[in-house]
Amino acid sequence: MIANDSPTIAAPPASDAGQRTCPICAELDPIPWLTAPDRFHGRTKPYQLLRCASCSMVWLDDPPSKSEMGMHYGPDYDRTISEAAKAPEHWFDRRNEVLRLKPGGGAILDLGCATGGFLSTLQGPSWKLFGIEMSEEAAREVRSRCGAEVFVGDILDAPFPPNSFDVITCFNVFEHVYEPKEVLVRVAKWLKPGGVFYTLMPNIDSAGARIFRSYWYPLELPRHLSHFSPATLRRVAQSAGLREVSLETWRELFFESSTRFIFDDVVKKFGISRPPLSKSTDDARLPWRIMRKIYRLTLLQLFTAAASLAGAGETIAAVFTK
Repeated sequence: MIANDSPTIAAPPASDAGQRTCPICAELDPIPWLTAPDRFHGRTKPYQLLRCASCSMVWLDDPPSKSEMGMHYGPDYDRTISEAAKAPEHWFDRRNEVLRLKPGGGAILDLGCATGGFLSTLQGPSWKLFGIEMSEEAAREVRSRCGAEVFVGDILDAPFPPNSFDVITCFNVFEHVYEPKEVLVRVAKWLKPGGVFYTLMPNIDSAGARIFRSYWYPLELPRHLSHFSPATLRRVAQSAGLREVSLETWRELFFESSTRFIFDDVVKKFGISRPPLSKSTDDARLPWRIMRKIYRLTLLQLFTAAASLAGAGETIAAVFTK
């Protein structure tokens, strides 16, 4: 059904400094919205986010080319992501939602399937498993782990025929793609009539984004190229021919990582340099682990409750159908 060779990936169009346009509604003259560096890796180069005055879409101005983007991920980023996805319970809610949406099973495609943590929860006779992944190494692990058929390369280069899938999933990947509108058009093409698209992504209009601003962990500059609110996601999905089934936000403040960024900047002013978050390990001494546990059970709970007054949740969970 798919080829296994990795395609040549063309670089995205260069930004036109004189006439920038919104990637969703094509409105001209976006507003300079926020400037921040890659805080995860502790780098200093600033990146500019723009916001559309018409549809409120936020995107990265003049992003690195696809050929350059790999240097902004690296082993430290891969380690952080893999650690978060190791526990099987990380995927249970997503698997259960898919089973609720399509209890009879079918063909499922996971965009950005990584090492197959999610797809492996659906192993069995009811599901035919497919994935798209940029890393050949990760794709090999998926194939051996759950037998999924994996295309290695860019989403828009995958040669799936129309009406191939009952379900397409995209968990915290959509914000990484260079051409989000074109990807959703392709998703609609690949879905069977009545098929569903289930996606999770950060909410740029959330309480966390408003509170932490340039220190908000999910900005992930320059790895996150597009930043959606519920309104902009609805708009682009509708323009791609998808109909909304459900769209809600979940509270996920990313408080510890975001405050870590702030703390690192504060101590830097006093000449104290700390390793970036990408170099941190979970080998803290016992007293610190006890303090962190107390903090999570007390102050974090209070802050999370207070955040509900400042705006919507930090993660968008949406289901669309064809």
